[in-house]
Amino acid sequence: MTERTIPNAAALSGWRKSSYSSGDGGSCVEILDDYPSGVPVRDSKVPYGPALVFSATGWIAFVAALKTRR
Repeated sequence: MTERTIPNAAALSGWRKSSYSSGDGGSCVEILDDYPSGVPVRDSKVPYGPALVFSATGWIAFVAALKTRR
């Protein structure tokens, strides 16, 4: 079965913030590129918390849906 969560997201390095995040320390998400089993996503305010791992196709569909709803 494919991994769906990472209990301690801080154990991985290379996280990047959304290009739509502001620099004011507000809410934003971070993703990790080139993860072997999908696209991990975490809350930037809780770096030691869990990350959800989406399938690549699921992540692409999610991003596409967001772009159409601007």
